Amino acid sequence: MYAVIKTGGKQYKVAAGEKIKVEQIAADVGQEIVIDQVLAVGNGAELTVGTPLVAGASVKATVVAQGKHDKVRIFKMRRRKHYQKHGGHRQTYTELEIGAVTV
Repeated sequence: MYAVIKTGGKQYKVAAGEKIKVEQIAADVGQEIVIDQVLAVGNGAELTVGTPLVAGASVKATVVAQGKHDKVRIFKMRRRKHYQKHGGHRQTYTELEIGAVTV
């Protein structure tokens, strides 16, 4: 059984036992959270699509880690003007282990 969930403005296809990295969620490591924004639920050839959400469906997940992704380098330059600017950004994430998909 799998589900398509929405969190942090993005959509993820998840199944029980998987680990995914999502936008940061305010939760402690080891805490169990319930994601109730389920857009679709599938089981083999059977698929239930919500309008926009599937009523009564939820996904239970456990927070495995909080962290930061690799640095994204930002470099700006104007040729012949002696202008160079360096920067960087590290986006934070929450790693989740999917427990159960319930309908």
